[in-house]
Amino acid sequence: MNTELLQNFAAGRWQTGAGEGTTLFDPVLGTALVRVSNAGLDLKEAFEFARLQGGTALRALTYKQRAAKLEEIVSVLSENKAAYYDIATANSGTTTRDSAVDIDGGIFTLATYAKMGAKLGDHTLLLDGERIRMGKDPLFQTQHFLTSTPGVALFINAFNFPSWGLWEKAAPALLSGVPVIIKPATATAWLTQRMVQDVVNANILPLGALSVICGSSSGLMDQLEAFDVVSFTGSADTGRIIRSHPAVAEKSVRCNIEADSLNSALLDPNTQVDSDVFQLLVAEVVREMTVKSGQKCTAIRRIFVPATLYQATAEAISAKLKKITVGNPRNEAVRMGALVSQEQHQHVLSGIATLKQEAEVLFDGNSGELIEADKQISACVAPVLLGTQTPESAHVLHDIEVFGPVATLMAYQDIHQAYRLIQRGMGSLVMSVYSDDPSFIAQTSVALGAHHGRVHAISPDVASLHTGHGNVMPMSLHGGPARAGGGEELGGLRALNFYHRRSALQASTSALDALAQTATPLIY
Repeated sequence: MNTELLQNFAAGRWQTGAGEGTTLFDPVLGTALVRVSNAGLDLKEAFEFARLQGGTALRALTYKQRAAKLEEIVSVLSENKAAYYDIATANSGTTTRDSAVDIDGGIFTLATYAKMGAKLGDHTLLLDGERIRMGKDPLFQTQHFLTSTPGVALFINAFNFPSWGLWEKAAPALLSGVPVIIKPATATAWLTQRMVQDVVNANILPLGALSVICGSSSGLMDQLEAFDVVSFTGSADTGRIIRSHPAVAEKSVRCNIEADSLNSALLDPNTQVDSDVFQLLVAEVVREMTVKSGQKCTAIRRIFVPATLYQATAEAISAKLKKITVGNPRNEAVRMGALVSQEQHQHVLSGIATLKQEAEVLFDGNSGELIEADKQISACVAPVLLGTQTPESAHVLHDIEVFGPVATLMAYQDIHQAYRLIQRGMGSLVMSVYSDDPSFIAQTSVALGAHHGRVHAISPDVASLHTGHGNVMPMSLHGGPARAGGGEELGGLRALNFYHRRSALQASTSALDALAQTATPLIY
C-alpha cells in the first residue's frame, strides 16, 4: 500500500506496528489517507517505562514547573495549527469552524491548566482542607493531603475530538505528575498522533511522560496496575466492558467513564413566540445540530417546548436548517461537513429510521444536493429534525441517541411533565434552559441538577456572552450521572483529584507544620 503507516511512541521511542494495519479514509472523498497499527508492540514494556521513567521524572518537578511544560506544549501546538487543520479536514471531514472547536479548544484547555498550575507554585504536594483537631488538646490534629498517584494514565478516546479529547485529559494528568498513554479512536487517530509527534520532537517532556498507541485497544487494559488510572470516552456498552475488566473490578484501578447521553434543551413555559428567549432556543438548537455534524457527546438531542409553541418552534428551526449547506468542507460555501466514516454514516441512518417509529419528520435536508460531494461515496448526512406531540408515550426517543445532525422536538403540557420527560434520559452530560426569569432558571437547576453534569442557562442578558450549550469549558465540570457514565472531568483544579491519592496525616502540630512547608492548599 502507498499510504504512510503512522508510528506509535511507546517506551520512549518511535515504533512501527506490524502488518498492513487499518486504513483511515477521507469521509467526503473516500480516499485512503494513512494507516495505523500497534501489532507486535511490547505493551508491558510501554506501561512499565511510562510508570518508572516518565512518572518518576514528572513527579520530581513542581506544579509550577509542570505548568511551564504545558505552556511550552501550547506554543508548539499553536505553531503547527495549519497542519492540524489540514488533517482534520481530510480525516474528520470538518469545516474550518468545526475543526477549531476541536483543535483550538484543546490548546485553550492546555493553556488554562498552565495558568492554573503556575499558581500552585514550587510544590509537589497539595493540602486538602484545614487541619482538624482530634481532641481537646490542639497539639494532635489531622491534615488531609494529596499526592500524585505513582501510576500511569491510560486514555481510550472517542473519534469525534482527536485533539480536545487528548488535551482535556492530558493537561490535568501531566500537571499532576502522572504520565499519559493515549489510545485514540482509530478512525481519526491521525490528528492525535501528529500532535503527540510534534510535542515529542520538541523535547518538552521527560521520556515516557507522553505516549501514543494507535490501532487496536486489545491488551491495553491488561497492563493496568493498582495505582494506574483509566479514562474512557465513548459508548455505554464499551464503558461497561471497561468497568468489568479485572484491572478495575479486582485491582481497583481508578476509572472515569464519559458515555453517550440524551442531552436536553428546555424552553420556559411562559415564553412568547416573538421573544428573544424563543429566538435564542432556535439558534442554539440549530448550532448544536450542525457543529461537527452533530457529532458531539454534549449536543442537544431532545428539545422540550410548551405544546402551544410546538408548531412555531418546528417551523423556526426548520427555516434555519434549510440554509445549512452540506458537503466538502474544503469549499467555503459549505456550513457542515461529513460524519467521520461510512460506519458512522450507516449508524446514523439506521438510528434515524428507528426514531421515526415514534416521531414525525419535521425537516429532512437529505433530499437536497451536496456541494462537491458524491452521495454514493461521502459520509455526509444533512440535518434531520424529528418531533412528537406525545412524548409521554414514547420509548426509543428517550433511550436511543443518534450521534449525528439529528434532534427531536417534544411538546410538554406543564413544567412538571417536562421535568419528568427530561429525567427519562436517565442522566445526561448537559441540559440547557432558555428563560428570562432568574427564578425559573434557579428552580429548574435544582429540579434537574442531579440528573446532569452541567446546567447551561441562556437568557437575553447573556446572549452575547454564554459559551454555548455544547461547548465544554475547562473551568466547568464535564461528565454526568448514570447513563452519561457517572464520571467527572475538568472543573478547574477539581480535575487534579482523579490523578492524586488523598491521605490523612494524624500527627503533632510540628509534624503538620513540616508537611505544610512542601505543600500548597488546593483551592478550587
